[in-house]
Amino acid sequence: MTPAGKYETTIGLEVHVQLATQSKIFCGCSTRFGSSPNSQACPVCLGFPGALPVMNKEALGFAIKVGVALGCEIAGRMKFDRKHYYYPDLPKNFQISQYDLPLAAEGSLELFGDGQRRVIRIKRVHLEEDAGKLIHAEKGDASLVDFNRSGMPLLEVVSEPDITSPEEAYEYLTEVKSILRYLDVSDCNMEEGSLRCDANISIRKTGAKSLGVKTELKNMNTFRGVKIALQYEIDRQKAVLEEGGKIIQETRLWNEAKARTFLMRTKEEAFDYRYFPEPDLVPFLIDRETVESIKASLPELPQKRYERFVENYKLQPALASIIVNERDLADFFEESAKGYPRNVQLIANWITGDIQGELNKRKLSMASLGLKPEAFADMLKLIDEGVITGKIAKGLLVDMIETGSMPRELVKSLGLSQITDKGALEAVMEKVIKNNPKPVEDYKNGKTNVITFLVGQVMRETKGKANPKIINEMLRERMGKL
Repeated sequence: MTPAGKYETTIGLEVHVQLATQSKIFCGCSTRFGSSPNSQACPVCLGFPGALPVMNKEALGFAIKVGVALGCEIAGRMKFDRKHYYYPDLPKNFQISQYDLPLAAEGSLELFGDGQRRVIRIKRVHLEEDAGKLIHAEKGDASLVDFNRSGMPLLEVVSEPDITSPEEAYEYLTEVKSILRYLDVSDCNMEEGSLRCDANISIRKTGAKSLGVKTELKNMNTFRGVKIALQYEIDRQKAVLEEGGKIIQETRLWNEAKARTFLMRTKEEAFDYRYFPEPDLVPFLIDRETVESIKASLPELPQKRYERFVENYKLQPALASIIVNERDLADFFEESAKGYPRNVQLIANWITGDIQGELNKRKLSMASLGLKPEAFADMLKLIDEGVITGKIAKGLLVDMIETGSMPRELVKSLGLSQITDKGALEAVMEKVIKNNPKPVEDYKNGKTNVITFLVGQVMRETKGKANPKIINEMLRERMGKL
């Protein structure tokens, strides 16, 4: 077993984001997902001789927006380069990317996951085109190529090797995704390939000055997969060193089904790609007025919103972190707080509890759930007014989501109003006392906490409609006379 603390880990992440433009980065083909294979391809994205690329202005604007949000210095002059490699899904045998003059560089991202401030430096942010997609036949040895994805606008966010653990990598990715969603530049849907991640990872003996030999990990399709793959690779590298071996610089593929990495190819350097300036695209000049205008248009970003939620709403940091992670969720919280300002902590508890549970169960975003903040706020008012109990509210929430109706309408039509009439509750109370002689005897012997059990039995008999405060008072009064 490797001694604890003998090695330290160094991780750098490359996040590839598909920008949410309507057309591809250098041609007019649609970026719509799910179309029939090769139906969204043209001479430009297929690399036909004589077909010339034209820069997508919206993609450039989105890219600048991300660079500014990450605190990067936006280049006054940028250019595109040809990155050469040979693969069946790359029709030109080169990819239009950026090498020595990227769009943005030298930014940073702050993490606060464990209450400690950590800064992960951003090395560069650059634009490039995506390759096509290989589809491997389940039977036989054939592979098919779909070029619909070829030419999709990608933004690559490259961190410095400042990440020190798989958990920190997970937190970094979560924060990057949150920023991208706040900026509305990508849907970040990993299942559709809108967000992908590669990792460079190395280990070295604790205290060593030079970095260890790195390996690159690819084919990680979920944030959880990234965390598991990184931990596997850390353990693999430690085992190699402990056995007296050497780490070889290589690219490895993560196999989620087998939960291990496999060699893909050996050492690869920038010169292997034979970069040279893209001759069909002139260098681009980015004026400061454009950058300042984009900076002024940025929304409040997750970290600032988190700080405001903790300071202004006095939310617990853990709850605030969950809520601000998704812009739609944070918007819902603030709109609900306007309608029900008396207890924002209760709103936060409902959002991170029952509402989050419905989102997970239905696999929906807050925006597509169909729950209106004003309706939710009114439901909480119904609890305060004694019209419904908290238990009834849980079921009412589901009805509101499924029907889109306002809570007061549903309470009336479904007969969900709370029972507050003591005459109506008395018969139920007497039945519960008769059917539970042991708790009643325990109460008479001084175990007064059994009253909670008896209240629960009345709530069960009335299907949650009894007013718990009233029935509690009635039971204490009745039991005192036994």
